[in-house]
Amino acid sequence: MKNGSSEGKMGFLSVVSIGVGGMVGGGIFAVLGLAVELAHGATPIAFAVAGLVAILTAYSYARLSVTFPSQGGTVEFLNQAFGEGVTTGGLNVLLWLSYVVMLSLYAYAFGSYGASFFPAAAQPFWRHVMITAAVVLLTGLNVLGAAAVGKAEEWIVAFKLIILSLFVVAGFWTIQMHRLQPSTWVDPVRMVAGGMIIFLAYEGFELIANAAADVDDYRKTLPRAYYTSVGFVILLYILVAAVTVGNLPLAQIIDARDYALAASAKPFLGNFGFILIAIAALLSTGSAINATLYGASRVSYIIAKEGELPKTLERKIWRQPVEGLLITSALTLLIANLFDLSSISVMGSAGFLLIFAAVNASNVRLHEKTGSKRWISILGVAGCLIALVVLIYQTAVTSPTEILVLVVMVGIAFTIEVTYRAVTGRTIKSLLRDLEAEAKR
Repeated sequence: MKNGSSEGKMGFLSVVSIGVGGMVGGGIFAVLGLAVELAHGATPIAFAVAGLVAILTAYSYARLSVTFPSQGGTVEFLNQAFGEGVTTGGLNVLLWLSYVVMLSLYAYAFGSYGASFFPAAAQPFWRHVMITAAVVLLTGLNVLGAAAVGKAEEWIVAFKLIILSLFVVAGFWTIQMHRLQPSTWVDPVRMVAGGMIIFLAYEGFELIANAAADVDDYRKTLPRAYYTSVGFVILLYILVAAVTVGNLPLAQIIDARDYALAASAKPFLGNFGFILIAIAALLSTGSAINATLYGASRVSYIIAKEGELPKTLERKIWRQPVEGLLITSALTLLIANLFDLSSISVMGSAGFLLIFAAVNASNVRLHEKTGSKRWISILGVAGCLIALVVLIYQTAVTSPTEILVLVVMVGIAFTIEVTYRAVTGRTIKSLLRDLEAEAKR
């Protein structure tokens, strides 16, 4: 792995854009209202709690990414820590399925906001058109390569952050503080659950790991990009949540929970504010699809190379894992057009909390190689698992049928792994060992 600059490599801004683009996406726009419904006036604190779990996990990702830089990202970290067993393989497949669920949520949110500009009777039709157009066009962009993805993210992230900044600055001065007082807070369990329901809004930072092989001067760039992107988004989410809750009565937020941000802009920006935030939603969900496709296509390729999915995904065109990208996109189109994904977002967050707990555990196990402070990653494991338990408990109380979604996801992931091993006898390989062997030849 070269540290110097080279043509086509991504710099600091492009890498931060990948992370921010993955985080500030469908989650904050599609399910913020659901978080407010659970946490009420404590929603900004709920976002801060979720952000704490994210920043602890970002530490593990930063140390592991510098030590094991590859397109494999999370997949490679699990393999390095836990070897070739079924547990590692099953978690790798679960990661890919979680990507598909999140992509589907982002695409659904993109379609819903896009359709809001059309008459109500035509909105279902235009939602499907928007979903399909977004996934197809952004898949085409990803085929162009890593540099094209990074460059597109810089522009998309810049536009949406300008609009969100305007929302925060304009709305901050009209916040009614009584709506954020402790008397409006819920019990700690519901508050944490409110933050964890939208934990998917933080998961995008781990897409940086998949870009490691394409990053210029990765030893310096990767840690700075992780901490910058996560820290910035934590602050942004706290401010956005405060403006939303502080400007709109709780009942109205719940009624408009599918577009809570746009609705909360009306008191201080009028209809212009609603349109402005709808545009921000389109930019944000579009960039989240873009960034997640970038990571997910590579994960599907690496999983295939190391043994979890059919070998056909290993074939590359123009040095990009195009077949893995196309399969991921096809599944996203299918799910986003056929299902209502708002309830699935809960289990999507749960899936990533489970995976992040495993990544933190990987850094605990590899702390000597990564030069990490072990206690930080131990806190990361505990934080992820506690958050997961709280989310599952609250979901079991309010919507017990949604627990089946997580069970099915995990069951399918490990069934694929066990079945494929039994049929082919294939085992997981380390991508880095393969690359080192090729370099020596």
